Amino acid sequence: MKLASFNDGTIDGKLIIVSKDLKFFTDASHISPTMQFALDNWSNVNFKLQNLYEKLNKNLIEKNLFNQEKVYSPLPRSYQWADCSAYTNHLKLARKARGADLPNSYLNNPLIYQGGSDDFLPPRSPITILDENWGVDLEAEIAVITNYIPMGSTIDKIKDKILFVMIANDISLRNLVPEEIDKGFGFYQSKPSTSFSPVAISLDELADTWNNGKLHKQISVNVNDIPLGRNLTGKDMTFNFYELIAHACKTRNLISGSIIGSGTISNVSKNKEPELQVSEGGRGYCCLVEKRMVEILKFGKPITPYLKNGDIITIEIFNNENQSDFGRIQQKIVKLSQN
Repeated sequence: MKLASFNDGTIDGKLIIVSKDLKFFTDASHISPTMQFALDNWSNVNFKLQNLYEKLNKNLIEKNLFNQEKVYSPLPRSYQWADCSAYTNHLKLARKARGADLPNSYLNNPLIYQGGSDDFLPPRSPITILDENWGVDLEAEIAVITNYIPMGSTIDKIKDKILFVMIANDISLRNLVPEEIDKGFGFYQSKPSTSFSPVAISLDELADTWNNGKLHKQISVNVNDIPLGRNLTGKDMTFNFYELIAHACKTRNLISGSIIGSGTISNVSKNKEPELQVSEGGRGYCCLVEKRMVEILKFGKPITPYLKNGDIITIEIFNNENQSDFGRIQQKIVKLSQN
């Protein structure tokens, strides 16, 4: 099924069910008022929501036109947003660009940080910034929403705890990262609010494109309508979501509605060299910093600027019928004036 949170003016929105083709929706608040309520009571509402989803797709109930601009991220806020770095090629490039090797520990245990989860951005809202010199970047990722997972759960007990999959834009302020990393206490100011796709999709809906804890799709990333990335989400993923979640719950419970991110999607080219741009026949990149890393390796300096006021980014995944699966993240960079 496909669920979304309709912007009804309340902080958590109203739960709606969206049709398979994203053309229509129906109110689901009589079953569950919000997405978080549904996740907290999943065993009680799952069948009812699935039944409503089937009726919607068969045109058996009242429906309305679905407008992706009228929804929040599927969870407008959550108890837990933990983002990982499952694609180690991204890390290799970052270190190679500054002449450093990738530590072996990065290949054995995924990196993870706890992001701000109290104020997710809607998928069509602007990304507001105060200073363009902070180095605004997008990061196209895959994220999953989990059921309750007890501390110390093993992979075999985790596999049926992933309830939904989303696309994420984990916005980064690159020029604020070094100072925070040097302090040795992790990200905070360099990681503002994240946004997620208009709808969250259940695993059964994804069928065989969800396999071995990975989503096997191509993700399309554009900046100002120019292709930045056409990357494969299941390829070169060093750690699958089962492994990421097992790592995340090693010392704590994961509450229903926890969101786990994959980190920036990054593919390795056929000749093991940095991936080419889309315009050069490659798969490109899911963030600007990776493109800049490749430019440093090739030309000795970065050429591509970070995002500026007025730039528009889009992130989307299409199915075999060229229909949008999750809906489109489409956001404009807006610089706020400081009083």
